[in-house]
Amino acid sequence: MHEFTFKDNELYCERIKVGDIAKSVPTPFYLYSYKTLMDHYNKLKAAFRTINPLICFSVKSNSSIAVLRALIKQGAGLDIVSGGELYRAKLAGARPGKIVYAGVGKRCEEIEEAIKFGILFFNIESEEELDEIERAAGRLKKQVNVAIRINPDVIPKTHHYIATGKGESKFGLDFETVHKIFNSRWRYPHLKMRGVHIHIGSQILDAEPFTAAIKKVLDFLKECKIDIEYFNIGGGLGIVYSIENPQTAKSFAKSILPILKKSGLKIILEPGRFVSGNSGILVTRVLYTKRTPRKTFVIVDGGMSDLIRPSLYEAYHKIVPVKVDSNSSDTAERVDIVGPICETGDFLGKDRYLPHMPKGSLLAVMGAGAYGFVMSSNYNSRPRGAEVMVVGRNFYTTRKAEEYKDLVRGEIVPRVLR
Repeated sequence: MHEFTFKDNELYCERIKVGDIAKSVPTPFYLYSYKTLMDHYNKLKAAFRTINPLICFSVKSNSSIAVLRALIKQGAGLDIVSGGELYRAKLAGARPGKIVYAGVGKRCEEIEEAIKFGILFFNIESEEELDEIERAAGRLKKQVNVAIRINPDVIPKTHHYIATGKGESKFGLDFETVHKIFNSRWRYPHLKMRGVHIHIGSQILDAEPFTAAIKKVLDFLKECKIDIEYFNIGGGLGIVYSIENPQTAKSFAKSILPILKKSGLKIILEPGRFVSGNSGILVTRVLYTKRTPRKTFVIVDGGMSDLIRPSLYEAYHKIVPVKVDSNSSDTAERVDIVGPICETGDFLGKDRYLPHMPKGSLLAVMGAGAYGFVMSSNYNSRPRGAEVMVVGRNFYTTRKAEEYKDLVRGEIVPRVLR
């Protein structure tokens, strides 16, 4: 599942002790396993090899240029949602023909930059966006490929904040509007409507909602006699955070491959969490232990500004000591692991059983490789930590920890206040 394992009571990332990395990298920091990243990408690639899909890694899940570069070298494309992600894709060496661009709020200048770069597709989220891209393509005298994002009104079992295929969601277009758009292709002389796109949500553990959405879309295309070349089925595959039992890449492929093969369409996948989620951890250090009449708190130097998922989604991440005392089971107690942020919602884990963790001890927050660093902030004027990647026996800092001067870069005090 991943390359974070215990040997002789110490946590290793691949073939190096996490504790040894923490001797030279200040906490909190994110640590990624190159082998885990590659293993998960290749599992998906192998599972769908009979239809040879374009697999576009979802940059929003982890936008580290090192992570993107590693996947691109394995043949991956990228799924982007902003001009900033396009900028990162360029720096990582992505091929334009392997980039798809989603998101409900593309700005005009972002659209033009993507057209100039020659991306494969825009995934269209609204009629006004379609008009904007037509105007931009006309100004640039380009023919631009688009795929219409359909909202299939399928409700997966996941947190409501990350369920994107419901009828009331801001994402995608209803079937009636999509039909109208395809019937008025003539209004868009600079656009080639070559595909459709769906993405029903994230952290989905079984194939049923995917199957329902895919069948619904294919039935619609057949009924309305809509001729396209590509079907982008999005991403959303879940991973293990605690006691989940998510489908494997192989079982997911087994469920939907017969339907996709029958369609005869070229397929695009947009995995994010499935590839990067379990490839990363957040390493944090114990500052204090605080005992009150009702609770015991282990206060660490990482908090909601580093990993917001527990506060935002009430998400569960397994938290383990980086070094385990052989007698630790005798001293285990129920604690809340909390950060230094001045918010009651600043916690990494509640009601966890941990051995006594002296000041300076290291904890690892598991499954933090997706929607971790990318959602971090400088709240409370806290510099963001480093990102590190392990390849075999070696580790590399792929992003330096911020300094205080980074917090105020770009700020200007008006002359009237000087």
